[in-house]
Amino acid sequence: MEEKLEKIQQEATNIIKKASNLDELDDLRVKYLGKKGEVTQILRSMGELPPEKRPVIGKLANQVKSKLQQLISKRKEELKNQAKEEQLKEESIDVTLPGVKIKSANKHPLTLVFNEIKEIFLGLGFKIAEGPDVETDYYNFEALNFPANHPARDMQDTFYVGEDELLRTHTSSVQVRTMEQTTPPIRIIAPGRVYRSDEIDATHTPVFHQVEGLMIGKDISFANLKEILIEAVHELFGTDRKVRFRPSYFPFTEPSAEVDVSCANCGGQGCSVCSDTGWLEILGSGMVHPNVLEMSGIDSKEFTGFAFGMGVERIAMLKYDIDDIRLLYENDVRFLEQFK
Repeated sequence: MEEKLEKIQQEATNIIKKASNLDELDDLRVKYLGKKGEVTQILRSMGELPPEKRPVIGKLANQVKSKLQQLISKRKEELKNQAKEEQLKEESIDVTLPGVKIKSANKHPLTLVFNEIKEIFLGLGFKIAEGPDVETDYYNFEALNFPANHPARDMQDTFYVGEDELLRTHTSSVQVRTMEQTTPPIRIIAPGRVYRSDEIDATHTPVFHQVEGLMIGKDISFANLKEILIEAVHELFGTDRKVRFRPSYFPFTEPSAEVDVSCANCGGQGCSVCSDTGWLEILGSGMVHPNVLEMSGIDSKEFTGFAFGMGVERIAMLKYDIDDIRLLYENDVRFLEQFK
């Protein structure tokens, strides 16, 4: 029995030291120390030995068991450390290698135009005002002098989300809210997203962006309107561009005017870009209607003011010679890279 235990110890020691992974090591543990292991079987057969042999064999068997357990634990730690070193080697990074070049992004043309318009009017003393995208019929139409039967209220032109709620068709509603909450003088621009039930084509989309402006005070005249807008147009398109005001009609302004800029393509001589007129329409404007002032709680006999509104997509298309509004929303990297 002593020889058998010594042979098991010698054999197991050599094999355990050569175990190449944790699974193999665990199999060896089971083979020698498990419930049916070789050392365990010897310990269980102690009752078959003569009484005088039992203490000697029992002591030797436990010594072998203890030594094998220590060898297995030691080899287990060695294998774990080896695996960790291999993992670190695989995951190591050579910091001397050249870095991967990150492709720099650039701002969307609408963002560029939005920011430019804001900077221009902030420089002219205007502040930025904001309001909700979901508006009531009152702020979107009634307070802006739109009569009940005005075609703009038709569901074919407006997205209604309730009997009295809709997605705003312009940011003019922000002007009304500002007039109700602020005592003149007032000088604000209202940039934001607006919604109209339009079919998508080269010049129309159901969701687009506007920047509207409002200036109210004592003795504000159409001359002030012209001076502000001419300065803004020259900042946007260049001082060499001519500006024209054409009479027009808007329910919330009187008198009203469309504002045109001379065509850069033909220099005002007439071409296919400007439909042979020499001019390109860029925004609408006018003196705030007295009814709008009064409904917002402002005395129209004491205060006057002007308002204007421009489509950001329209400005971007004219500024960058974009011929289809859909290009602004298709997220084509080849298109967007042109505006770095």
